[in-house]
Amino acid sequence: MQFGVTIPNNWGIADPQQVLALGPLAEELGYNSVWVMDHLFNTGYIRQRLEDKPYYHPLATLSYLAATTKRVRLGTSVLVLPYHNPVELAKYTATLDHMSGGRVTLGMGVGGMGEEFEALGIPMHRRGALTNECIAIMKELWTSPNPSYHSKRWNFDNVLFSPKCLQRPHIPLWIGGSSPGALKRAATMGDGWHPSGVSPEEFAIGRQEVRRLAAAAGRDPDSLAWSVRVEVEIGGGPSSARASGRSRVSGEDADQLMGAIAAYQSAGVEHLVLALNSGEVPRITETMERIARRVLPEFG
Repeated sequence: MQFGVTIPNNWGIADPQQVLALGPLAEELGYNSVWVMDHLFNTGYIRQRLEDKPYYHPLATLSYLAATTKRVRLGTSVLVLPYHNPVELAKYTATLDHMSGGRVTLGMGVGGMGEEFEALGIPMHRRGALTNECIAIMKELWTSPNPSYHSKRWNFDNVLFSPKCLQRPHIPLWIGGSSPGALKRAATMGDGWHPSGVSPEEFAIGRQEVRRLAAAAGRDPDSLAWSVRVEVEIGGGPSSARASGRSRVSGEDADQLMGAIAAYQSAGVEHLVLALNSGEVPRITETMERIARRVLPEFG
């Protein structure tokens, strides 16, 4: 099993250098990947946690980390695709893929915060269709020598697009979410499934369904990556996991954490991302070090 850890771009830490220093630390400690989150407004539960404290842009954060790390994969968990222009996003991420030496993984999803959709003027009821269209456009730009796409919203042909992704055929797309639509999207359009806050039992059931849907669509289920973001409580402050009702584990008890990881491994998880839910940098650092020392070697 491989292990990732979140970089707290979303926890209101005033000094961005403290956030960015955790990327090289994760690499030094032996983690396989680092991950960042995506929201544009401090609204809803984000506002309850942060008010007007910083929520740093995920791709700016990963761009900096691409220059200060050499080995770890750089992931988003997850980008809310309806918030983004797919052409600009395809350009940015393909560029980052080259500059990082082919280390980018894009976790992506439809989003679920109604206040943010309203603030952005995006119809939330169309989020699934918008996400599917974004994925199709990005793949077309990344893989076709002469990209062409036509819909009510997008209309281009006779254009060239560069750079293509360094990874081929393109950057891995891991689909977030555990709704029926997300499972179908992972099976038919994704390169992996990456839900957040689901229990091992829920993951096992979802994985079985994704495999079934992939096979029905003529895809090889064994070609898909299987990942989950696990919410890890390491402090007594506000928690995104508590706010959203997600499944979570304690980061203070190594034995409990190892038991939870073993359960996810048995459920078919291959890449587990530990979301360290705290804005306290010393606590995050201590937890990363303790997990790397006591937990990761048990699953090496």
